[in-house]
Amino acid sequence: MDNLTLAIKNFNDKVKLLNNTNQKQLVLTATEARNLNSDIQNLLAYCVHLGSQGARKNTQEPLIEVTLDGGKF
Repeated sequence: MDNLTLAIKNFNDKVKLLNNTNQKQLVLTATEARNLNSDIQNLLAYCVHLGSQGARKNTQEPLIEVTLDGGKF
């Protein structure tokens, strides 16, 4: 969770507090909502970027098979 942006971390903290105190509502300021939206959009764009890189990779990589038999356990 160290890689979360500040807005996502703050939202996560608010949800944890909501759950711990049995509150029924979560309120975000307009600035918090904008920052969270921006961070989610950036995260989604990064996921799309990673997906497009994976699609371009060479799919002819060798297959490595591992078999575990438990030994003499």
